[in-house]
Amino acid sequence: MRYSKFGLILLAIIHSAGSLLAQPSNVVIDGPIEATATGDPSRNFIYNASAIELSANGYIEQEFFIAGSANRYSAPDLETGEVEDGGHPFKSRFFVRRPISAADFNGTVIIEWLNVTGGTDKDIDWWQSGHHLVANGYAFIGVSAQSVGIESLKQWSPARYGALDVTHGGMVENDALSYDIFTAVANAVIRRGEQYSAGQIDVLDGLRAERVIATGHSQSASRLTAYFNNVHPRNPVFDGVMIHGGGARVRDDQDVRIFKVMAETDMPRRSADRQPDSDYFRQWEVAGSSHVDIIFEIEFARMRALAEGQPIESAGARDQACQLPPYSRVPFRDVMNAAFEHLVSWIDTGVAPPTAPPLQVARWLPQLEFARDEYGNVLGGIRLAEHAVATAKNTGMNNAASGGSRFCFLYGSHEPFDTVTLQRLYPDHEAYVAAVRAVAEANVAAGYILPEAAERTIRDAQNSSVGR
Repeated sequence: MRYSKFGLILLAIIHSAGSLLAQPSNVVIDGPIEATATGDPSRNFIYNASAIELSANGYIEQEFFIAGSANRYSAPDLETGEVEDGGHPFKSRFFVRRPISAADFNGTVIIEWLNVTGGTDKDIDWWQSGHHLVANGYAFIGVSAQSVGIESLKQWSPARYGALDVTHGGMVENDALSYDIFTAVANAVIRRGEQYSAGQIDVLDGLRAERVIATGHSQSASRLTAYFNNVHPRNPVFDGVMIHGGGARVRDDQDVRIFKVMAETDMPRRSADRQPDSDYFRQWEVAGSSHVDIIFEIEFARMRALAEGQPIESAGARDQACQLPPYSRVPFRDVMNAAFEHLVSWIDTGVAPPTAPPLQVARWLPQLEFARDEYGNVLGGIRLAEHAVATAKNTGMNNAASGGSRFCFLYGSHEPFDTVTLQRLYPDHEAYVAAVRAVAEANVAAGYILPEAAERTIRDAQNSSVGR
């Protein structure tokens, strides 16, 4: 049951009172931690250092260590958990990317639960939307909350990260301390109108947040869902959450706006149990997109090249030996960028984002099959021009060939149409561009993409050889 008006006021009072000291008394933050240039052989620099240009855009990147004690919580289904025990010491790290000037800050802080599925920290939502965040004045924080990520950091640079531990010396399993670590970092963000104590580290260096949003992809989306279901109601610190590419049902009875944005890859096992939209929950599904797409792959390659001291311009997609050519080219990020803008407005005004149609299902049993057109492209969902005015088969599905990557099933596929098919579909270049323009502009009008995404899509169509 949703909180009553009195209950929401009480929560606000509790949050306001608790935020007078924006970081709990048992938490100590050190930093910014000195670092060498990214790519230095010493590896005394920030792991995950951004390959997106920051300094030329008036941004700075800094890393902090955070230490304190954390609780473990029970995890009842869709209910607030209870403290099982406490006093578990931790030491972790987080990094901040922010405008240098307060005049360039839009008041929104995005805090990403770093993904560790591949064994190392990955700031996947930054890879998807970082260019948009920088262009629009967001601050961004990446949090290492899980032991897999911490252990990989310690192996990568023992000198820099060797003292980190999120397991109470191996006594705590299953990342049970991760929830309080994530909360502690969020509490370190000082909001407009708040006071902070003498000696406290101001991680945004004078910037004051007006809204704080959590985000996470895939396994991190699942961790965020558990966090918002079981732990966040005990100490509300976030105004909104972007759940990307994963997660089960999430409680919408808190004063938190929840946006779930899903690729085609994510929906086969979730379509039969979709969570309905509400005043506090919205789900969008992007047709033809993949859990790990070409943007993810290129940004990951750029980050690795930077860390290795190599030119990032040469970074490219890896050969993953999948059954189908990997990585959908449907630009999922265009939808995610629009979703971030809607989420900010939703928090500020209470006006919910537009709804979107789900992907269409052709058959439920014995195994779900999506409805597809004659070229194999899925029907329904948010249909970007790259999908609706198709020049290729883009899907969210794939599998590994012999000796291929175990993650091929996440990469989706991209199979360009042959020349005969393209000529039959688009015999006239101007007609092709007009069709792309119509879909792109319709998606802007519907709120599914931003004007700059439409402009780029139309420009790409104009510069293409299709129909020439």
